Amino acid sequence: MLVQDRSVPKPSKPSSDNRNGEHRRFALHPAKNLDFSAWFSNNLYKILAIFLLVATVAALFFLRSAGDTAALLCFEKTQSATATASSRIAYPQISWNSVRPLGPSAAASPYASFRSDRWIVVSVSAPPSDSLRALARVKGWQLLAVGNSHTPPDWSLKGAIFLSLEQQALLGFRTVDFLPYNSHVRKSVGYLFAIQHGAKLIFDADDRAEVVGADLGKHFDLDLAGEAHATKHPVLLQYSHADPNRMVINPYVHFGQRSVWPRGLPLENVGEVGHEEFYTEVFSGRQFIQQGLSNGLPDVDSVFYFTRKSTTLEAFDIRFDDDAPKVALPQGMMVPVNSFNTIFHTQAFWGLMLPVSVSSMASDVLRGYWAQRILWEIGGYVAVYPPTIHRMDKAQSYPFAEEKDLHVNVGRLIKFLIQWRSKKHTLFERILHLSYAMAEEGFWTEQDVKFTAAWLQDLIAVGYQQPRLMSLELDRPRATIGHGDMREFVPKKLPSIHLGVEETGTVTYEIGNLIRWRKNFGNVVLVMYCTSPVERTALEWRLLYGRIFKTVIILSEQNNTELAVEKGQLGQAYKYLPKVFDQYKGAEGFLFIQDNMILNYWNLLQADKTKLWITDKVPHSWVSIPFDDNGEQWFKDQGAMVKKVVSNFPVHFQVSYKESMSEDKLIICGSEIFYVPQRFVGDFVDLVGLVGDLDIHHKIAVPMFFLAMDSPQNFDSGALATIVYKPNLSANESFSSYYTAKAPAVYPLEVHNEPDFIKLIRIMAAGDPLLMELV
Repeated sequence: MLVQDRSVPKPSKPSSDNRNGEHRRFALHPAKNLDFSAWFSNNLYKILAIFLLVATVAALFFLRSAGDTAALLCFEKTQSATATASSRIAYPQISWNSVRPLGPSAAASPYASFRSDRWIVVSVSAPPSDSLRALARVKGWQLLAVGNSHTPPDWSLKGAIFLSLEQQALLGFRTVDFLPYNSHVRKSVGYLFAIQHGAKLIFDADDRAEVVGADLGKHFDLDLAGEAHATKHPVLLQYSHADPNRMVINPYVHFGQRSVWPRGLPLENVGEVGHEEFYTEVFSGRQFIQQGLSNGLPDVDSVFYFTRKSTTLEAFDIRFDDDAPKVALPQGMMVPVNSFNTIFHTQAFWGLMLPVSVSSMASDVLRGYWAQRILWEIGGYVAVYPPTIHRMDKAQSYPFAEEKDLHVNVGRLIKFLIQWRSKKHTLFERILHLSYAMAEEGFWTEQDVKFTAAWLQDLIAVGYQQPRLMSLELDRPRATIGHGDMREFVPKKLPSIHLGVEETGTVTYEIGNLIRWRKNFGNVVLVMYCTSPVERTALEWRLLYGRIFKTVIILSEQNNTELAVEKGQLGQAYKYLPKVFDQYKGAEGFLFIQDNMILNYWNLLQADKTKLWITDKVPHSWVSIPFDDNGEQWFKDQGAMVKKVVSNFPVHFQVSYKESMSEDKLIICGSEIFYVPQRFVGDFVDLVGLVGDLDIHHKIAVPMFFLAMDSPQNFDSGALATIVYKPNLSANESFSSYYTAKAPAVYPLEVHNEPDFIKLIRIMAAGDPLLMELV
């Protein structure tokens, strides 16, 4: 074989022959062994590369031709995963001890020497509004307005500090490099500025906010460390952790608006409108983030805003219950937190950072959930407070597109945050760790990881001291909730008649009735005497009648300070009423009722609240008895005392009494129910004074007072004339056999405990169907 046996050629003369030329080429370089095995070995990597390329092209061609989409997607996914792995998010490396301090600079700001403990921070894009001027006048607080690219260049407001884009750039903060020019998230600069200038409290506000009563301390807890706070507010109501699967709540239900939901609440939770079965309690003092509510235009999302209006020009004016107690969130449960009505204490200043890689309407909500999770690492919690501001609804467009990050991701985010854990050794390291984990999960991007690193370094630079870590309660066994740990609060269900949405006719009718009843009796005080154990019934009675009346005062043989039950003997109950009259001087009237008289308030709308009501037209309730014909000593004694008191009546009382009653008779009235309008309160008090220490019984004194105050022909006797009154029941008669929703009241019914109360509610629902929501 010529080629195989070829040896090193000898030099030869140049020739034009091709072979000679070939020999000349070999002569210039050392000869190589050209046997096949050696050649294959030397070129193996090239052969494999070509083979793989051909195979890949063939496979792709085959998959596309055959239509095996699943196989093709699997192939593409593998390629994508490989590409992602090669471009993983870089974890910031920070030398925390090397961060240089950054003090206020006179060159950067004319406010270098200014200090204040309390700051209100707002973003401004338009000239100062009346609301903003009011914020500047809130006593004890410094207003800081942060500008953006939309802010007028000549923006100015007396009493406020304004940071223009140019001034922000001179402050030396790392975070400035990450902030968009045309967004409210530039408030992050304002937070750092406030901290640098001595802030201990920051109120994150909106330029449309009007503080209720111009006093942020009216509802918010501003001094968590002081002894006065510990004495005045030792405990807070707290949502129960009994259901471990419940991760987010709608706080608007607690404050009376069950049909409204806050921006940031997962839409799948919007239908959870029932009130809490019970609450627990938590010691006050660690509510480092305090979320207030807004009357007028609350914090609602675009879904609510666009679907609950009949016209786009209609303005919301939604009201929450001012009297509802603030309520805290336990670890493992979250609530939407916004950036226009929230107090941050110094322990939570790190949680003010507004992310920059998400849509503007999602930024503060994502921040709120992120901050809540970190708050648990230092033993803190969020609390929600009654209305602290009022915002006007300008009926402007509400961009759904700006909320896309909420509606797509917020439910998944909450689950992720509750499951997230970190073994980092300091708070700032855990904050950075969480921000990195959220970027990996796609809740925000790497930009916010870098922004978090810059934010934390800026906090250190301005002198902020990070709080110490505490053990996570979530990782400890939850305490069993005993009956003694349960606290009850039944929220008002305020009508949402402002909503333009047309509901079913039945619901509209029922809510309309409730509004009418509340409007009619909303300034009437109900005074109830309980003969049953108050520890089992007091809250239930307040739940039933508190929806309708101004307030419910409960009397009983034994006082109970925890349940606000006053002590009073039934036989002398009328003597306690002057004290109630004095407490509620602005009330329209006072309705007294015993707990065994069931009030069907819906049948009293036509009663005249300027006149006296009593059961003078009800057989067996109002009885005239001659003194001499009754042999019982008790009646004789009562009659003698009545004669004595009447003889001492002033002329107007005595004349009125004697016009209706002969001197030889005595009126006995069950007095289980009667009404005293405000114009007769003074007379009633005077008559109680005239009785003095005499032991005239309630059933004798009340009818005597009524006859002395006015003539029976002036009573609104028809108000209570048709009540069902059965003092002598047969053994086989049940309440359901004689109860009717068409009477103004029904007597008697004994309610001794909660099961009895539930039965009562179900029967009364025939007249007030909304009562079924209470059970």
